[in-house]
Amino acid sequence: MLAILLGLGLRLLPVGLQYRLVKWGGSVLWAVMVYLLFAAFLPGRGAWTVFGVVGVVATLVELLRLHHSPGLDAFRLTLAGTLLLGRVFTPLHFVCYWGGVGVAALADWWLIRRVDVNQG
Repeated sequence: MLAILLGLGLRLLPVGLQYRLVKWGGSVLWAVMVYLLFAAFLPGRGAWTVFGVVGVVATLVELLRLHHSPGLDAFRLTLAGTLLLGRVFTPLHFVCYWGGVGVAALADWWLIRRVDVNQG
């Protein structure tokens, strides 16, 4: 929930931050949120497995921005569509997504999954 709240706050609240920080920081937090969702639904998998799955999903979401259809473009114009799928393809998103997923996976491994392995 914290990643979602931080991401929404960063994107929706006018707090006077630089555009680049809002744009790219929101993308990193989006990737962290997706990682955490997948990690919650794949508790028996290692952090690096979840990292790979989420990295591929994030890459596919970005590549989906290259596809245009009337229904998909209409959804992208909504707040939910903008927050979930984004509007415009930008190669720099790959760096933000994989970086955010990597940080989340490292934190997950360090704080949670590594402990589980050591106890088992």
